Amino acid sequence: MDQLAATRPAPGTDNDDTFVTGPRFAAVLDGCTDPGRDSGCEHDVPWLVAHLSGHLAAGLATEGAPLTDVLAQAIERTGADHPDCDLSNPDSPSSTVTIVREDDDRLEYLVLADSPLLLEHSDGRISHLVDDQVDHLPSYTFDAVAHWRNRPGGFWVASTDPDAAYHGVTGALPRDEVRRALLVTDGVSRLVDRYDWSWDHLVTVATTSGPAALIDAVHSQDALVGAPEGPWPDPMPGKRFDDATAVLCHIADTHLPLTTRYIRTRVGNRSSRSRCAHGCSGVCGHAPRT
Repeated sequence: MDQLAATRPAPGTDNDDTFVTGPRFAAVLDGCTDPGRDSGCEHDVPWLVAHLSGHLAAGLATEGAPLTDVLAQAIERTGADHPDCDLSNPDSPSSTVTIVREDDDRLEYLVLADSPLLLEHSDGRISHLVDDQVDHLPSYTFDAVAHWRNRPGGFWVASTDPDAAYHGVTGALPRDEVRRALLVTDGVSRLVDRYDWSWDHLVTVATTSGPAALIDAVHSQDALVGAPEGPWPDPMPGKRFDDATAVLCHIADTHLPLTTRYIRTRVGNRSSRSRCAHGCSGVCGHAPRT
């Protein structure tokens, strides 16, 4: 698959989002923690998402295991990176995780927590997949959210318990039935939740103008909230601005020979040099990139 990606923090803040991509996979992560509460961890949220995404990318690049197992191992290895922290604390930093991975026949996906996945099918339909367990809690006080985090009957996120990997939305589709996959954090999906966009329009803008255009659009709308003469004159619940990340994956033409399908490997907002589908970088004996 070929990917285009963009990530940007909320104005004046560090970025708690990140993304990773490789020859046949992509993932977005949206880190979070409860402000002002003792997390039991000496590290901040960007540290968590950096380590978790790194372990996740390594597993996706080298293993053919189920996505749930790959994520569980990434959570376990991230925990091993900070053994002196209190990993039993329910307020420990955590992250959403959304993954797609292709092979010759299938496109697999995993959605843990509320970073949506949009799939454009070969007939033009758009499917919207999200893990909405957090929308059904009995209470949303800080104590209630901490109580129900990573607990049956509550909601699940990637934090310190590898078992969380088995509580998301998972599935697979025949590869030739999907044209594109768009992975976004909720800093982008608020275009639909808050600003009256449709999921179809979200995919159209990402496809025609690129993922960065989605971030431009959402931050522009965020800036208008509360403006008396603007389209959103009343304050809205939650953050006025949020970190925003989007990864658009074009599913490669399965009829092309393997040596003519190319990818770009990315971590965060940095990209490596192009590689051929055999994983070679720089000079190799395969067909040049077109």
